[in-house]
Amino acid sequence: MFTIEHDFDATVITLIDEADPDTGPLNEDVVILSFDDRVVLEQVGPDDEVVRVTLSMHQLTELRLALNLPEGNYRIDRD
Repeated sequence: MFTIEHDFDATVITLIDEADPDTGPLNEDVVILSFDDRVVLEQVGPDDEVVRVTLSMHQLTELRLALNLPEGNYRIDRD
């Protein structure tokens, strides 16, 4: 399950873990904040502190492309 909300300066997507309880413990929600120039992923860690990862838009593009490529080294030219 996920939710999408549009704030003033960001789109906020929350991914909610709905795994089958028999397959293991559920993970904390992942919150994705999409701004004009970056994307921030947040998740509460085991010590109850928020862990943040910030990706530039170029890194996000590379991640999207990497999900569909075989193992190897790649460089995506910027336009």
